[in-house]
Amino acid sequence: MSVSHITTHVLDTTLGKPAAGVAVGLEELSGAEWQPLASGTTDAQGRVKDLGPELLPSGTYRLRFDTGAYFAGIGTEAFFPEVSLTFTLDAAQEHYHVPLLLSPFAFSTYRGS
Repeated sequence: MSVSHITTHVLDTTLGKPAAGVAVGLEELSGAEWQPLASGTTDAQGRVKDLGPELLPSGTYRLRFDTGAYFAGIGTEAFFPEVSLTFTLDAAQEHYHVPLLLSPFAFSTYRGS
């Protein structure tokens, strides 16, 4: 089984559970423009395991999370309609896991394993 070079998961820290149904887009910076590469939606465990190719070249990438639609879907007012995480990828690294910890008025992230 192959795994995408980049994976993510979203945890709703207010509810204390995974955030299912969050749309996520993966983009690559090409010159001065962002190019869409892949998209997915978090599963019941809040994970997107198949987000783009198994290998990507070194470069700058962005994950965009549609947090506004997620919170609207659960009837919660939120301050951030979208969370955008930009990071650099080194092709020598086998895997990048970029989790998002989310609440209606704050978020945090880190490079996971």
